[in-house]
Amino acid sequence: MTTTPRRIVFLGTHGQYNIGDELLLETFLTQLGAQHHYVVNSYDPEYTRTQLKGRFTVDVIDTARDRLKLLRELLHCDLLVFGGGSIVKELYASTGRNRYSTLLMILAIVTFAHRIARKPIAMLNIGVGPLRTPRGLRLARMILSQVDELTVRDERSASTCLSVGVEPVLATDAVFSLDRVALLGAGDRTPGEPAPPVHSAAAATRPVRIALNLNFDIENPSNWERFLTDLARVLEQVHADHPIELHSLPMQIGFKEHDDAEVLNAFAARIPSIPFVRSPLASHVDAAETIARCDIIVSERLHAIVMASILGVPAFVLAYDVKVKELATMLKLEPWTVDINEPFAVDKVAASLNDLIERRAIVSAQLGSRSIELHAEAQMNFAAVRDWIAMSA
Repeated sequence: MTTTPRRIVFLGTHGQYNIGDELLLETFLTQLGAQHHYVVNSYDPEYTRTQLKGRFTVDVIDTARDRLKLLRELLHCDLLVFGGGSIVKELYASTGRNRYSTLLMILAIVTFAHRIARKPIAMLNIGVGPLRTPRGLRLARMILSQVDELTVRDERSASTCLSVGVEPVLATDAVFSLDRVALLGAGDRTPGEPAPPVHSAAAATRPVRIALNLNFDIENPSNWERFLTDLARVLEQVHADHPIELHSLPMQIGFKEHDDAEVLNAFAARIPSIPFVRSPLASHVDAAETIARCDIIVSERLHAIVMASILGVPAFVLAYDVKVKELATMLKLEPWTVDINEPFAVDKVAASLNDLIERRAIVSAQLGSRSIELHAEAQMNFAAVRDWIAMSA
């Protein structure tokens, strides 16, 4: 179905130097169509303009300073779209913000767009939750009941929507619509050296390469220090069995205190006996190249795990919240998942990580098949959304 160009206000978490969020932005604009005129919010408008320049027609507004301009854009746009991410949620204490601040902000925007501007509203491939309190559930119901097109990325989000009386379409994470070529980039840029096949001579004579990602903002911040101590012990045990080489995978550099790069650099000091390779990452292509050079990843961040699965690199999942647990289930990675919000048995987790290292060729093949299925689902979801846009406004 041919879609008449629309003026779309597209809202998300942009301009926070989070590789996963910026990848979501590019994925959505590509999938929804370059023919549209987008109004995108960003905490760093110039950064986002540079990111999208030459590929999309975009006006960028400052998330923190241009709230009146956002209201004017909502009055004059054709539709409002929220794209991807954990949008309808209570915040964790580790963020230092009121737990309901995001819910209240989104409720205000959605209510204005629905009741005042009278615009169609879509929330696409979003995560719903955590919602741990009656007030949080009430706010979620007030938001979701005003949305015209709602797709969620996992079963837990779908069941949460149903619990507040809203029926969503179950989709998957938008990034699964991409393939290996899209992640590693094209044109005159040459991707980095991939990891040799598991059974090759080169793989047998070098350390196991592990891309490591850590994210400070976990559900239970009181367990953070113990988690780091125990993770260091896990990696030391694994290193004694399989010499390993860690490759830093910071998915967010800057914007906030305790960003991934800072946390990873501090963690490296806990494991001086293990080689630790630092690589500056400026884009999703840099992150994908780092992942592709490694044998496995150990990660908290959801989109690092999504990218790894598309690239066929097995993930040991550090489940810091519900969305990551749901992804592990979707990818059939439960045997290699640990909840980092509670104390865990170091020996047991080390054995599990060793198991993944030894079985990585099998797991890689399984991930490849599952990612192909999810890719097809994501493409089908976006086709339906494009049809909805064509019929809206």
